[in-house]
Amino acid sequence: MIVVSIIGISVISVGLLSNPGVEEVVNTLTPFEKLEEYKNDLEKINLYNQQVLNDLEKKITDSDDVHLEQLKKEIEVIKQVINDNKKELEQVIKKLSEMQDEQ
Repeated sequence: MIVVSIIGISVISVGLLSNPGVEEVVNTLTPFEKLEEYKNDLEKINLYNQQVLNDLEKKITDSDDVHLEQLKKEIEVIKQVINDNKKELEQVIKKLSEMQDEQ
């Protein structure tokens, strides 16, 4: 279920970026502005993933043993996604800082 949600978010993100109407707006942005928007999107995704993780952890406390193993697997997947997202966000913030210093 969680993996499907993550894949869905990725597909929606790619779909929005490939939308012709959005593409016109994106083309008028500077590289710094594009990266800034990307950073904001990553932060939103990270907040969403944190909420999913919190919901799953709550389900563990309310769950019986039958579903416990599946919930633990889903939590591990979400934690990995969050960690990957944080690493990418750190790289984007660093690049933004470098770009701002160059200006």
